[in-house]
Amino acid sequence: MPRYELDGQVAIVTGAGRGIGRATALRLAREGASVIVADINEANAKGVVEEIESTTGIAHPVTVDVTIKSDTERMVSETVAAFGKLDILVNNAGIAIIASLMDTDEAAWDTLMNVNARGVLFCSQAAARQMIAQGNGGRIINNASGAGKVAPGKRTPLGAYAASKHAVVALTKQFGLELSPHEILVNCVCPGIVDTPMWDLIDREIAQLEGAPVGSVKARAVAGIPVGRIQQPEDVANLIAYLASSDASYTTAQALNVSGGMLPY
Repeated sequence: MPRYELDGQVAIVTGAGRGIGRATALRLAREGASVIVADINEANAKGVVEEIESTTGIAHPVTVDVTIKSDTERMVSETVAAFGKLDILVNNAGIAIIASLMDTDEAAWDTLMNVNARGVLFCSQAAARQMIAQGNGGRIINNASGAGKVAPGKRTPLGAYAASKHAVVALTKQFGLELSPHEILVNCVCPGIVDTPMWDLIDREIAQLEGAPVGSVKARAVAGIPVGRIQQPEDVANLIAYLASSDASYTTAQALNVSGGMLPY
């Protein structure tokens, strides 16, 4: 039985083709929501839809580039065409580029900011306009990462990524305030070291820079997690499901940690 009652709700999850987005789409579908599986990779999106439908869930794939405003608007239009409304948006699409701040060039900076920050802005605008028109409130939940709160550290060259994720926290707080008169609640989640393809990339590239074995960077990071294990995508999806539920009806403009005790505030 579901922990949270989301029957009749309609959700969009961006970056839902793998990792945290996939786990979130599966979890919201299991809770009873009809889910738009949105991803820039069409094959990945369709694969997750097939997973959801195989367990009697309801889902529909949408190919979207969150950096293009018209694409995000089309995503919302396709959601309404498929399911009649929109109740929940999960802004999960994101990328990482490994480089120290001194080595971060214009292209890397712009790519990170376009996907991780501008994408949240455009998707949230499009979703909020639909929710306002419906007049029944809604939820916007952003994936801000632990890097949205703390600097990654001198041995983890993810400074520009962290800057983009700090922007997500700021967007969350301001959208939460601006949209509160419409009963649209906006929050973000801040995960730690999650066992996803993104962290595999981080591990490989930093290991190469250090001349260290593949796997050693991730192992070093996991060793610092107080609860003693690497985070699974489902751990993040659990918090997102809570924020989408009626149990979180008095929570907005917040950045909630789900990091196994790693984040200090």
